[in-house]
Amino acid sequence: MEAADGRKVHYVALLAAAPVLAAALASWLVVLGVGVAATVIGAGFALVAPKVSLATSVSVVAVALVTGMAVAVAWVRQRQAERIVELTKLAAVAQQAVLRPLGPQVGTLSVAGRYISSTATAEIGGDLYEAIDTPYGVRMIIGDVRGKGLDAVRLASIVLGSYRHVAYERADLRAVVADLDRAVARNVGDEDFVTAALVEERGGTLTIVNCGHPPPLLLRRGAVIPLEPPAPAPPLGFMPVVRPRVERLEPGDRLLLFTDGLGEARRDGEFFPTADRAWRLLGHGTVADGLASLETALVEWVHGRLDDDIALVLMEYVGARTGAAVAVPSWEVGAAES
Repeated sequence: MEAADGRKVHYVALLAAAPVLAAALASWLVVLGVGVAATVIGAGFALVAPKVSLATSVSVVAVALVTGMAVAVAWVRQRQAERIVELTKLAAVAQQAVLRPLGPQVGTLSVAGRYISSTATAEIGGDLYEAIDTPYGVRMIIGDVRGKGLDAVRLASIVLGSYRHVAYERADLRAVVADLDRAVARNVGDEDFVTAALVEERGGTLTIVNCGHPPPLLLRRGAVIPLEPPAPAPPLGFMPVVRPRVERLEPGDRLLLFTDGLGEARRDGEFFPTADRAWRLLGHGTVADGLASLETALVEWVHGRLDDDIALVLMEYVGARTGAAVAVPSWEVGAAES
């Protein structure tokens, strides 16, 4: 434009736009290079003009000053981006340390777990799960901490740490819930809480207690059965009083535990039809294959845009151990021994 306008200089000041635009995307070194080039070009046009006016000189100086400011902005932006990436990686490592890999076999159950982040960069959430083989049978927990970030990861680690201890010590799942509730109450504010579902498989008998969490889905011979609790109970942190639900398992039964991110996944206002598609996605192959199929279908449904993180646990009952004792649910163990 300046060259086509003749020897008079009118548009040198517009060169300042180059480093400003570069600062939005490029590193500070690239911005510096662009700004120096813009300043040199502006000075070149000024020098070839018949007369260097005050306005032209001011324009060249302005380009240099804007370059300096753009370099400073790019440096600050780059440092912040690097810090965010570093913090995200650290949080992801912390979360991976909290959520240990599950399966493939825990007691008589085939088990797989999966964590789906809501975005490619936000690998920080408070969803939690665990499955352990205890003297009282295989026990599993799935939970969801209110909120996100490092505070959510910290509370999730507290819940899992407490659970890994008391699950071996308490015969009654209701006592496990009471211990976890106290652990949460000691470490959160008045408005913080953890929804959770605890599951125990003992000799083919399934016992479930639910603290404000989405009910697990039982997959049996092509049917999908939501295992609603006998009575609602509040989340951990609000002193829940739970009533167990007991089911008799059949070999081949599968149970899906999930956090509310699955129930809230939607596109164009339509929620993902978990119950309708659960058997087709989860009823075949290994439990790990089933979770992979569910994740693929879910991500495709929402076009890759999830509103919340999702934790998934899928277990399959393969049959009682040979010579196993008669099944007694954990909530009856104390009475049976007295």
